[in-house]
Amino acid sequence: MKTIPTKLNRRQFLKLTATAASTAALGFPTIIPARVLGAGSPSNLIHLAQIGCGRIATDMDMPGVLKHPNLARVVAVADCDSRRAELARQKIKQSYEKSLAQTVEVKTYGDYREILARKDIDAVMISTPDHWHAQPVVEAALAGKDIYVQKPLSLTIAEGRLVSDVVRAQKRVLQIGSQQRSTAQFHRACELVRNGVIGRLKSVQIGLPIDPAGGNAVAMPVPATLNFDAWLGGTPRVPYTEDRVHPQSDDPKKVFGRPGWLRLNAYTCGMITGWGSHHVDISHWGMGAEYGGPIAVDAKAAWPGADSFWDVHGKYSVKLTYANGVITTISDELPNGVRFEGEGGWIWVTRGAANSTKSLNASDPKLLQVPDEELKTRLHHSPNWDHHLDWLEAIRARKEAVTNAETGHRSNTACLISWIGMKLARPLKWDPEKEQFNDDEANRLLDRPEREPYGAFNAAKKAGFTKFKSLHAA
Repeated sequence: MKTIPTKLNRRQFLKLTATAASTAALGFPTIIPARVLGAGSPSNLIHLAQIGCGRIATDMDMPGVLKHPNLARVVAVADCDSRRAELARQKIKQSYEKSLAQTVEVKTYGDYREILARKDIDAVMISTPDHWHAQPVVEAALAGKDIYVQKPLSLTIAEGRLVSDVVRAQKRVLQIGSQQRSTAQFHRACELVRNGVIGRLKSVQIGLPIDPAGGNAVAMPVPATLNFDAWLGGTPRVPYTEDRVHPQSDDPKKVFGRPGWLRLNAYTCGMITGWGSHHVDISHWGMGAEYGGPIAVDAKAAWPGADSFWDVHGKYSVKLTYANGVITTISDELPNGVRFEGEGGWIWVTRGAANSTKSLNASDPKLLQVPDEELKTRLHHSPNWDHHLDWLEAIRARKEAVTNAETGHRSNTACLISWIGMKLARPLKWDPEKEQFNDDEANRLLDRPEREPYGAFNAAKKAGFTKFKSLHAA
């Protein structure tokens, strides 16, 4: 069995980041390239492009950058569905007409690689389906672009390792769409736990939702606006049906409805990575494990029957064991959020208003009232609790954003080994430094074959980045 190569193990990574100044430690140049500041532009704007123009791009990522027109401008969009690309162009155009009282030229593309070839574009936002995260991140990094990419970072653990190593080798600023790190109550909860306010941490409980079975498997004609082969990317070639991809409704309220691909294992692993990558990221941040991971997994799940087109997991229960003895339980039967339990009490955090006990609570309210000056360990504070602004400022300063490729990979890895444990339904041991199981069958699930010419490993190979190979490579 081949191993997944690792450029930096956890111990080396921590030593590197702890002993050097922030920009030098991360390998970023101390002089900002003129390209990054838009040399020749009167306002020194960061020029951005949006790759993937669906629900998350429309509702979160484009608005997150459009509200900062004095820092950055979105000048191009790409989507394999031309209708979505055009809707995104119109949205950007209308936003700038309102905020700037002027028209900004936005070009649309069917192939995002044409964007990566543009020398005048400094960075890209990638808001594509899960199976289309790793490849464009690798290609963008190799093209010298900084990157914002939606979570989870990758569809497989092997992809995630490749992505993290390429991004680091290319010295790119990457932000994961794990926006909870830029939310006041999550930051506060993790900072309190890291400072031992609840005593020695014993366990973490994570509640996540589930997706229903169902879906229509009947083959349909491919819409004229959709390049379906490109949408499939490195996954197997299969017939088109709307419930496999995204809504094609003429109703503007439905066209960006929740897509069917979120419920198919060919393109995602379900809620264990969909929501799990958010909450596991917070659990890692709180316990100080963001550059490590579990050492064992014991999981089970219910899976849809043969009559269901959608095939992601149903009800599930996962137990992750960490080297420091902390046990993390993940289940759909727990309240949605993260509960840290220590020897001296507990802290609960979830989404919602930052000043509400419904989003941040504790066994004793006094645990939440510890003055900042008494906290020795301070965590990264995103400016104005704004995740996209954090990324833009990191690009300008050539420093790490609140999330990065390695922490995103490690959080997603914990979710993916949970999915593998659910699939095999037996206890497994995991080595977070070697990134391998003690089980050959489990190790075969660390990677998936890529359909040429698509796929992150195929893209890296084409660009000459050949040190890291897929387990399925010839």
